[in-house]
Amino acid sequence: MYISGGENVYPAEVEAVLTDHAAVLEAAVIGVADERWGEVGHAVIRLRPGQTCDGETVRAFARSRLAAYKVPKHVTIVDDYPRTAAGKVQKHMLRRMLS
Repeated sequence: MYISGGENVYPAEVEAVLTDHAAVLEAAVIGVADERWGEVGHAVIRLRPGQTCDGETVRAFARSRLAAYKVPKHVTIVDDYPRTAAGKVQKHMLRRMLS
């Protein structure tokens, strides 16, 4: 969970909405520092093979299904995630990668 403008945001909820988009295969959302809101969402997504999409399209999709404070402010598209041996996304490694 991260807190954006005093509101709790649960990454799993945002990730579920993002993966409903036809072009998105997987999504991982982390909270990143923001001067105005304290923290904002940063979505790191993987696209389905053969699909194209940009960050603004993903944000517009999320905006139609989520409250405004839950919509990720930043979107990064990656080929793959750093994972554990069990296949779990290592979000702490994503933070390092994005900073």
